[in-house]
Amino acid sequence: AHLLQFGNATLPIASLMALFIGGVLALQTGSRLADFGLEGNIGGIVGLSMVKELGPVMTSLLVAGRVGSAVAAEIGAMNVYEEIDALKTLDINPVRYLVMPRLLASVVAVPALCMYVNVIGLVGAAIVSAVNPQIGVSPRLFRLSFQEVVKFGDILDSIIKSVVFGTAVALACCHVGLRTTGGPEEIGRAVTRAVVLSFMLIFVLNYVITRSLM
Repeated sequence: AHLLQFGNATLPIASLMALFIGGVLALQTGSRLADFGLEGNIGGIVGLSMVKELGPVMTSLLVAGRVGSAVAAEIGAMNVYEEIDALKTLDINPVRYLVMPRLLASVVAVPALCMYVNVIGLVGAAIVSAVNPQIGVSPRLFRLSFQEVVKFGDILDSIIKSVVFGTAVALACCHVGLRTTGGPEEIGRAVTRAVVLSFMLIFVLNYVITRSLM
């Protein structure tokens, strides 16, 4: 159920986001490359941007906003209405019972979603590159340029980033949820705190991982 929440619930909006991000990347990059007669390199440039940076970051931000907020609200509500105290009374560890399933779901779903976003983004970029007369790069040339520039190590970097981001989002949202106390109005504040904390962690970790993988 948690895997479905993290993966399936985010799929439609992730598809739309990836398609248009890929299209915009191709539009902006392709027109500049065409000025210098280098439009044939668009597949590699857009592919590298998508795989190493935009794919994992945008996917994680989307998961944090779409699913992380729901996780924080759900656990926060349980804490406010003393359901977590009831679990402790029954000798059930709240971390093991509430946090671990969501953490595992996030670690599995975010990388899978990231790979999906990368593919859809590249499809969007390839379509725009082929259709736009200013660029005029065929899907075959786009693919060849992508294969020439993007290596297996780059895809591995994308997976590593998305695993780390997925872990950070799940832990941040569960942590904020577990620390929520007071009345129902605190649940709304907890959701905002969880999303802001997740976003900050993603940006900071993105810099740290990019620096360490160079």
